[in-house]
Amino acid sequence: MPDRPPFTADKRTLLLPLVLIVVGVGWLLSSLGLAPDINWIWTLGLAAAGLLPMVMHGIDKVTVAIGPFFLVASLLSVLRQSGRLHVDHEMPMLVILAGVLLLVARSSMIPVPQWTVSATAPETHSATASNGE
Repeated sequence: MPDRPPFTADKRTLLLPLVLIVVGVGWLLSSLGLAPDINWIWTLGLAAAGLLPMVMHGIDKVTVAIGPFFLVASLLSVLRQSGRLHVDHEMPMLVILAGVLLLVARSSMIPVPQWTVSATAPETHSATASNGE
């Protein structure tokens, strides 16, 4: 266990307060009649699916594609539910976005996720060849 004082702030402790604030704002907007027809559970679920990987794992080849995709999907969902965007436009926009994000993720400047990197060095062919296999 790392040496750190109890109750130190880290990224994980930031998540619950932010979720509560966003849920409260959505609820308030619905209560005030400013955004009554928005399904906030769906919309905030999409936003959480976009933020959570980036908050928990940082920026890497996976989160750079997943995070922005779900955040934009959440925004487009609000626009569709409020009558500002038709579903026939929303879906192609999401497909284009997915392609663009996958191209961005291929950049050598964006790191590979740590969970895909092996903790041990890969076995070489010479070790198996010396066993007579």
